[in-house]
Amino acid sequence: MSFIRSVAAVSLALTAFTGVAQAKELVVYSSRQEHLIKPVFELYTEQTGVKINYITDSEAPLMARLRAEGVNTPADMFITVDAGNLWQAEQMGLFRAVKSDVIEGNIPSQYRAESGQWTGLSLRARTIVYSTERVDPADLSTYEALADDDWKGRLCLRTSKKVYNQSLVATMIETLGEERTTEVVKGWVGNLETPVFSNDTSLMEAIDAGQCDVGIVNTYYFGRLHKDNPDVKVALFWPNQDDRGVHVNISGAGVTKHTKQPEEAIKFLEWMTTPEAQRIFADVNQEFPANESVKPSDEVAAWGDFKKDTINVEVAGRRQPEAVMLMDRERWD
Repeated sequence: MSFIRSVAAVSLALTAFTGVAQAKELVVYSSRQEHLIKPVFELYTEQTGVKINYITDSEAPLMARLRAEGVNTPADMFITVDAGNLWQAEQMGLFRAVKSDVIEGNIPSQYRAESGQWTGLSLRARTIVYSTERVDPADLSTYEALADDDWKGRLCLRTSKKVYNQSLVATMIETLGEERTTEVVKGWVGNLETPVFSNDTSLMEAIDAGQCDVGIVNTYYFGRLHKDNPDVKVALFWPNQDDRGVHVNISGAGVTKHTKQPEEAIKFLEWMTTPEAQRIFADVNQEFPANESVKPSDEVAAWGDFKKDTINVEVAGRRQPEAVMLMDRERWD
């Protein structure tokens, strides 16, 4: 009997040890590139001993994989870019609600899901860029003004198939209404000088080369291009400073619905909203911290202060279907 009790005790001890060991590893699915997230993961492992195993891919395949795996998924967290994608993942039932005083204290409400299912981790502005050779910034004012005849044959845009533009138009629908947003998008398409570009970098290179004079891009693409080519003849302009402000969006994350270790996953998500992690997110990709107590890098700060749109980024997802239909109707490729 004593032997049996001893075996049982050893068995229980091994079970407990295995549970602890499992809690020392988390699995993250991420649509962010490895070099942007790996430094954050490595620091967390260094500080806590929790190893972060990760898989990177585009957001659509990862969301499809999470849905297909269901309760059998090994993933504890999903990280992606754009509130439109996060909202979509929430609608697919991929996240669980998290109630965290830490996250709520670190990240403003407009960068979090009202349901608590995801939170922003870094910000990017989608703003106007212009040729420093051919455009006087005094002639720029708002996103809507780029639809005016003054910019006919001078505008470049990225494809409407990218979620970044869908989110911009979605928030415009919320603020301006569908009729006015339709007028603006129609004007943008009519002012195009070239076919739409597949990415923001090519768009800015076209401006630099003289193919067009103005465009709309995410700020971190400008930062990357300027770092590679400091002499590029393209500059940022902050539109709508007299009304709603510049459109901002997020990269963010949520704890998966079927994580086997929610407490550990929540701890990691909370840690990513703290100043230490926020500095890495912001500095590595030249983004803005979502935690407003953290200053941007010197390079990003050099772009100047600007008024941000305070609309809740959830709108980018909620109105995404309307935005896509509107862009299709106006033949924005």
